Amino acid sequence: MKNENVIEVENLTKAFGAFKAVNAISFEVKKGEIFGFLGANGAGKTTAIKMLIGISHPTSGKAKVVDFDVYTQPEAIKRNIGYMSQRFALYDDLTVQENINFFGGIYGLSRKAIRQKSKDSLVELGMHEISSKLVGSLPLGWKQKLSFSVALLHEPKIVFLDEPTGGVDPITRRQFWEMIYKAADQGTTIFVTTHYMDEAEYCDRVSIMVEGKIEALDTPKNLKQQFKVASMNEVFLKLARNIE
Repeated sequence: MKNENVIEVENLTKAFGAFKAVNAISFEVKKGEIFGFLGANGAGKTTAIKMLIGISHPTSGKAKVVDFDVYTQPEAIKRNIGYMSQRFALYDDLTVQENINFFGGIYGLSRKAIRQKSKDSLVELGMHEISSKLVGSLPLGWKQKLSFSVALLHEPKIVFLDEPTGGVDPITRRQFWEMIYKAADQGTTIFVTTHYMDEAEYCDRVSIMVEGKIEALDTPKNLKQQFKVASMNEVFLKLARNIE
């Protein structure tokens, strides 16, 4: 099943007037893959994700997500994916438990399923003793881990993570990636955007966007060999210099 494509993109473009924020990108993502969608801030990553999750209409090109067309079936896409935005997406004025209950209901889970999922999530996150605390009172790292767990409540085929580790400390970043690995091992495809080039090393394959275009796409090992460098940060720097 690893060879099954769950995302297929061909010449996908998003233009704002004469400016192309995403310029004819093409790629595929396999089932269970951790796919890194990398690039500097402003490279077009978030704009591309918005098209793939069905909240922004492409200007041109083709794209399918879990066999649903981004033009004609955006609502079906939303029902079959999880999404964690760049900014924390849960409700600060609700407790940890209330957020889990609320989003479980939004995802259409039964009360019984919500109770079980809630119990499992709280134990896994180590938050069962603070389930009655307001989310707004939690440290950012805890909020991010809770947000990821909530995005997995309905067992989506793909989870889109937009800059999930931005602003958190190195220890929390490592813990977050352990959660990503566990979800991928259970068959969930992870599509993660980041501008931290060291996080590319954790992905099965990565694409690197520069000024709206995908300028490189391969495994981290192959890209480092191709550019004759020791790190993904150096790959990115070489790409940026070549384009300049």
